[in-house]
Amino acid sequence: MDDKSAEPAAASLIVIGAICGLAWAAGLRAYMAELVGFASRFDWVGTFAVILLPGALTGGLLGWAESLRRVGGAPHWRWLALSPLVLAVVPLFRPGAFMELVTTGIGGAAVGVALIGIGGGYAISGRGRLWGRIAAGVLVGASLAATVFTPAAIGGAMLTLTEPRGAWVAVLGVSFLLVLVLASSIPFRRVHRQSAG
Repeated sequence: MDDKSAEPAAASLIVIGAICGLAWAAGLRAYMAELVGFASRFDWVGTFAVILLPGALTGGLLGWAESLRRVGGAPHWRWLALSPLVLAVVPLFRPGAFMELVTTGIGGAAVGVALIGIGGGYAISGRGRLWGRIAAGVLVGASLAATVFTPAAIGGAMLTLTEPRGAWVAVLGVSFLLVLVLASSIPFRRVHRQSAG
């Protein structure tokens, strides 16, 4: 790919990543609403600034990582593997959020989601030490298994795995995490080598 086509390709991948991240975050917000039912609240800051914006930013950063990977990488580009941390950090800027996290644990799920993305991305990337990828895969696999039982633990009998709605919500939550794992593997993957000619 020459320099003239690299910039539009990079911009396209960043925009595509941001759109995918926005759609992912909107779907994850629907999952969250299903978990708590009528207690779920929607507001401009909580929904748009704390959930949707970080999803779009994370997707855009991962799109940028893919554009760099396709052209052979760049100095320090692998730091983009930490992109899912945006999902955990941005919500902490909400007034009182950090104290709420420390004292009640509310907001800790965002940290867990980010770590599942990063750890799972590393585990499936095919790069790095095998024992490290296996360890990450086991931890992420255990987290995904726990996610299956989360709907019933939060939503009660209506969301048990023996109920169609509960099974659907479990599939929804796990599938969103798996999509994040797949996207988060981008910065860990092998780069495309440029042909000389």
